[in-house]
Amino acid sequence: MPDRIDLHTHSSVSDGTESPAELIAAGVAAGLTAMAITDHDSTAGWQQAFAAARGTGLMVIPGMELSTRVGHSSVHVLGYLFDPTHQQLVEETARIREGRLRRAERMVERISADFPLTWPEVLAGSPKGATIGRPHIADALVAKGLVTDRGAAFESILHWSGGYYEPHYAPSPEDGIRMIAEAGGVPVLAHPATHGRSGVLPEQELERLIDAGLAGLEIGHRENTDAGKRRLRDYAAAYDLIVTGSSDYHGTGKPNRLGENTTDRSQLERILALGTGSVPFRG
Repeated sequence: MPDRIDLHTHSSVSDGTESPAELIAAGVAAGLTAMAITDHDSTAGWQQAFAAARGTGLMVIPGMELSTRVGHSSVHVLGYLFDPTHQQLVEETARIREGRLRRAERMVERISADFPLTWPEVLAGSPKGATIGRPHIADALVAKGLVTDRGAAFESILHWSGGYYEPHYAPSPEDGIRMIAEAGGVPVLAHPATHGRSGVLPEQELERLIDAGLAGLEIGHRENTDAGKRRLRDYAAAYDLIVTGSSDYHGTGKPNRLGENTTDRSQLERILALGTGSVPFRG
């Protein structure tokens, strides 16, 4: 059977709709041979995912999608095979999650002035232990019949121009990449070409990220534009960067399907060779 490798998926630990065990079952059903669990700013789903993969033949790559920020722009960094007990990374992700929670609460307070939605309703509809964020507010808006689905919520009430949005704390991309690398992990820039060539980071900025420890680019992603992908491939060739392809699966929370974009085995092998902070679980 040919390899089918998906290195970007989310469980209910962050903003997916399936538990880590259900996520692994979905990966097996989709015919994946390897997958990474990359919840936002959390490693809490790793052990559940490993347990669910036992006996399936599926390789599970422990990972995370780390929130970083440049000004008002959010930049996400995928980290693979880092040490989940690394003190600075543990402290920073806790700070990010707390910032997300307080920001979500403030947004709901603003929304409640115009729509019948309360913070207890958001909490009640969110999975226990999840990193609460805008997707959970979106789910509450759907449950109240105020929007049709998550997508509609993000395009209207939760849009940055909707009047209710506010940013949350996150470190700079350089600091985030450096932390992942210092924890023995492999940092890969997530979906970095969502706005065409004009949205791809300038080469000088890329060089700064590489100096901080950036190892790769997620090029195969439904939100990357064709023009952006071409620019990223040029970067990857010029700087010998790892190239990944992934679904960014969130269960029913997004239309993305497992395995819709995949990573070549040769690129996964590069990640496995570089990561020293943890090891993949081989089911």
